[in-house]
Amino acid sequence: MGQPVVRRYLTILAVLALSTAPPIRAAPTARGADGGISVTQEQQTITLRPVAPNVLQVHVSQGGAPPPSAPLVIDPKSQPKAVAPDKLKDTAQEVALSTPGFLARWDKATGTLTLTTPAGKPLLTQADTVALASGRIVLTHAASDPIYGIRGYFATEPSQAGLLRHGVQVAKSGEQGYAGAPFAWSTTGYGVLVDARPARFNLYGGTLTADGFPKGDFTYYLITGTPPEIFSALSRLSGPAPIFPKWAMGFINSQFGIDQAELLDIVKTYRQKQIPIDNMTLDFDWKGWSEDNYGEFRWNDRKFPDGPNGRLKTQLDAQGIKLAGIMKPRILVDSVQGRYANDHHLWFDAKPALGDYFSLKMVRDLDFNKPDTRRWFFNDTLKHSFDTGIVGWWNDEADDTGDDYQFMNMQRSLYEGQRAYSPLRVWSLNRNFYLGSQRYAYGMWSGDIDTGFDSMASQRERMLSAINLGEWKWGMDGGGFVGHPSDENYARWIEFGAFTPIFRVHGSLAEKRQPWRYGPVAEAAATRAIRLRYALIPYIYSYEHATYDSGVGLVRPLPFEFPTDANVRNTVDSWMFGQYLLVSPVVTGGQIGKQVYLPKGRWTGYFDGKMYEGGRSINLAVDAKTWGDIPLFIREGAIIPSQAPVQYVGQTPLLTVDVDVFPADDESHFNYYDDNGTNYNYEKGEYFAQELSTHRSGNGAVFTTGPRSGKYKLPLKYYLVKMHGVTGKSVVGVAQRKDEDALRATDGPGWATGKDTYGEVTYLKLPAGHPGSWEVQP
Repeated sequence: MGQPVVRRYLTILAVLALSTAPPIRAAPTARGADGGISVTQEQQTITLRPVAPNVLQVHVSQGGAPPPSAPLVIDPKSQPKAVAPDKLKDTAQEVALSTPGFLARWDKATGTLTLTTPAGKPLLTQADTVALASGRIVLTHAASDPIYGIRGYFATEPSQAGLLRHGVQVAKSGEQGYAGAPFAWSTTGYGVLVDARPARFNLYGGTLTADGFPKGDFTYYLITGTPPEIFSALSRLSGPAPIFPKWAMGFINSQFGIDQAELLDIVKTYRQKQIPIDNMTLDFDWKGWSEDNYGEFRWNDRKFPDGPNGRLKTQLDAQGIKLAGIMKPRILVDSVQGRYANDHHLWFDAKPALGDYFSLKMVRDLDFNKPDTRRWFFNDTLKHSFDTGIVGWWNDEADDTGDDYQFMNMQRSLYEGQRAYSPLRVWSLNRNFYLGSQRYAYGMWSGDIDTGFDSMASQRERMLSAINLGEWKWGMDGGGFVGHPSDENYARWIEFGAFTPIFRVHGSLAEKRQPWRYGPVAEAAATRAIRLRYALIPYIYSYEHATYDSGVGLVRPLPFEFPTDANVRNTVDSWMFGQYLLVSPVVTGGQIGKQVYLPKGRWTGYFDGKMYEGGRSINLAVDAKTWGDIPLFIREGAIIPSQAPVQYVGQTPLLTVDVDVFPADDESHFNYYDDNGTNYNYEKGEYFAQELSTHRSGNGAVFTTGPRSGKYKLPLKYYLVKMHGVTGKSVVGVAQRKDEDALRATDGPGWATGKDTYGEVTYLKLPAGHPGSWEVQP
């Protein structure tokens, strides 16, 4: 082949190569604009702006496509608004903006976004802007970073992976106890929230990708900070979880297959045995299921003859018992209500009618994504059931349509309907979770689980995984739904449940879950655990408010509280119950010893007062005969309010709150909170809050009460503070009393000394609601 031929051949190859090569995209141009960074690349505009001190919103607009409707993961009532950065610098090399929470830098030469802490510690890097055109974000981070969030577990799937997330993970609502959120985060200081649905994450080798974004405009959020700061920002973006009624902090007994007579007998037995309880939740039995004329929404007057007339409610109110009832997403097709749904196009189109397993009649699911369905569902018939005692909603089986919003919108219909109708707070329990659901007073349970120790043990990672993606109000069928637990299994399950957000037992048809059904040993162990739960309700309720106020709730995975401790990165064996208690329930039958890892710090055994230095594992003996021991530890610096024994929440006015204090060298804090526990007046300032703090001062200690906030006039008069490990010789400003009993009997402030399980103790009786500082001098 001669040279001219070769040249012509090479020219043809070059032309062919150019014709098949991907088009060369123009380099992106970036500039500082409107308090943020604006990047333009052909038909794509990327806008970066801070919407909180630790949140960078990234908005991608492609080809002028109109933005889609706001996703339900973002609170529709509170769309994020830009905040001014501390600094915005636009140079020839980069555009940089800084806030108290992060530094964001866009390199103009490479088109790379770098997110760091204000001090410059690298967090996330995004270099691939081309991927945004195809609806994908690609972020790089340190390969060693632990990643959490995104998804939980189905009721029966293996869960050995624990809390950490690797590889391909899909955020969805799922079925049977599954929880999902388009949100991934790391204890090293960042979180990523996307509005994709379904969001598909790939976590591998220091790279985090997410896709599934809608065509046209889409948005994602990069969040920085400690785990509490990340979750506080998540709550602001996705919406706060309203405070549950205070009775929901107590014990709940769900029951399938009973009538009015048995219900009253169960309640009577609880009260006779002085086993505290606040709620009975009823299955199919309560309603006129399979009956025409709105049977799905009204009382079964054959099984509960005094339900429709309100006399049953009156009887139970007098005993401090609230009722909740099951709700289903489906209704009879051949009925008045079914014809209404048909005429008004309320059906879920993708799910045809089917034979109901309970009534054996044809039923069909409603579509709760339709506003007309939501407005109709809380109808006049259901309002009557609410008025006559069904004041909580146990929503079931809305998790099999494949739609992430179906279950959320089912409870949304009840939440919005009840809030428009009644001042009483909404309570619900639902069988899955998708981020955004929490706005609608949305509790979750882990599905139709089996009995047995293996099933019980696997609930730990299910609970902690759900919390890791924003569902702080989690519970389970204590005792297991399918099967009959052994007496030991039941006792240990109650002890586990006492340290979960929603404390509830349940079983399948004819399965009873009352403590006295499992023999005297199990009954005694279960009763002690339930009574301990009630003693801690002032502590628990303060964290219920914290969930609403700061986005950080009661149960906290250990990585959340100890983010730099590599030993707890994937720990499910223990968790923090509030900031100051670590619990590690016994979940193995016949166990005589248990190893518990205690993070760095000083810890005290709750029941025996034994002291432990943390940062190591300890070996505990386990009582395999009485099953009454709960591995529970108090963190140094703890401030733990508690109350005297009651049989139900609000049984007697709370005039004195006991406050156990374990002062540390560094100051610690607790925000004590209370309100009337029943309505939403707290949203209007009708609450009581006061910060309590303590620290050591040489061999003595100082206890401080801050200014109160809120305008609620509660009956509380005193804090009875127990300063453990401190022997007081004097306390300036208050009179000394003989002992604790004399101090309690005195109507006024004072102090005394004594001994208890934890050793030397100084008691302070202080006025609640008044600011002050008291030094216990040795």
